[in-house]
Amino acid sequence: MTLRFGTDGMRGDARTELTYAPVAALAQAAAEVLGGDGFAVGADTRESGPELVSAIHGGIQRSGAASVDLGVLPTPAVALWCAQRRVAGAMVSASHNPWQDNGVKFFAPGGSKLSDEVQDQIQSRFEELLGGPVPAPAMGEDHHARAAAAHVGAVVASVEPDCLAGLRVVIDCANGAAFDVAPGALRSLGAEVVVIAAVPDGRNINDGCGSTHPQALQARVLAEGADAGLAFDGDADRLLAVSHTGALVDGDEIIAICARDAHGRGQLTGDAVVVTVMTNLGFLRSMAAAGIEVVVTKVGDRHVLEALDARGLGLGGEQSGHVIFRDLAATGDGLLTGVQLLAAVQRAKVPLAEVAAAAMTRLPQVLRNVRVATRPDDVDARIAAVVAAAEMRLGDRGRILIRPSGTEPLIRVMVEAESDAEAAMEADALTSAVTQMFG
Repeated sequence: MTLRFGTDGMRGDARTELTYAPVAALAQAAAEVLGGDGFAVGADTRESGPELVSAIHGGIQRSGAASVDLGVLPTPAVALWCAQRRVAGAMVSASHNPWQDNGVKFFAPGGSKLSDEVQDQIQSRFEELLGGPVPAPAMGEDHHARAAAAHVGAVVASVEPDCLAGLRVVIDCANGAAFDVAPGALRSLGAEVVVIAAVPDGRNINDGCGSTHPQALQARVLAEGADAGLAFDGDADRLLAVSHTGALVDGDEIIAICARDAHGRGQLTGDAVVVTVMTNLGFLRSMAAAGIEVVVTKVGDRHVLEALDARGLGLGGEQSGHVIFRDLAATGDGLLTGVQLLAAVQRAKVPLAEVAAAAMTRLPQVLRNVRVATRPDDVDARIAAVVAAAEMRLGDRGRILIRPSGTEPLIRVMVEAESDAEAAMEADALTSAVTQMFG
């Protein structure tokens, strides 16, 4: 089966699918389509990373382009390098997926995500190159230290000096790309930092830790009596937070807090935010009450970024913790998000738990995943009647969304309602229907 672009780049099992030869062909195709004066390559901490990085350099150099190596760094550090030098980039990461998966996502010259049209061009050329000569492993000039310093410097410069003084913060680095840069950045702003999941071994990335498994962070925040916790994912482009009570603060709440903070200071560009169809209905009600316009896009931070740029707005993101401060960065940045969130909490002069409660009231939301052999293209049409019946029962008290995952062979079912019982009941019925049709 041919590898294809999904919601965020191209992913697959690094043992059987996303291996050296196809990744080298993909890199050559990307370099030919994107052009520019050079290519920067970064990676997270997966065991398969070094081999795939060498494949990318080999493919890029076969195309005739030059490449530099940024080593293990967060995705936003690669994007920043590309933005500052107007070069294209590649990040080897499968984000929140387990260690055996890996992926490649690209940045156009200047650090922006790729459009659907450009991805289609790369896909087409990639398929032409598959099965052809395979380039030898290669590497580019090592610029890891410079790229890491630039990223940390940009994050620290986005807020006032020592603005986190007095805060005790636990950070969960997911044994991923943030393990080296995040602790120092927070400490340089005055925070007292406790670090967990920051000893990567190639296979422990996202393993019971990070933003997809926040339970260890929640427990540690309580044990340390910390003011807050921050959880990154494998490539550190997303962030979830934990309050001093051990409660999770997700992307919707983080965006609500930062939007209300910026709006109150007259610094919310356009007095609007961009979110996706997965955003909780409570967020939409909160923004309406605050007089902040909400623009809604398809799932995927790439679509959020496109809408931000189209409208000239400064803040947007996803419930999963991808948050984009467009005035400060070219893409979502977990470390930047954590610093901006904690700075807003400091300005509020009350704990994160109180700031989150004031920012929005979350409606109960139930998410279900139905595993499928392949992602069908006709989900909406085939499930329309079942969804319409559920929507009639909920009325304006809730919301339903059913969609294929862009990164995994899953169909996702989301139901929001004014009570947990009602949300669960409708989600169970819809999941059963989806399973019968597609499972």
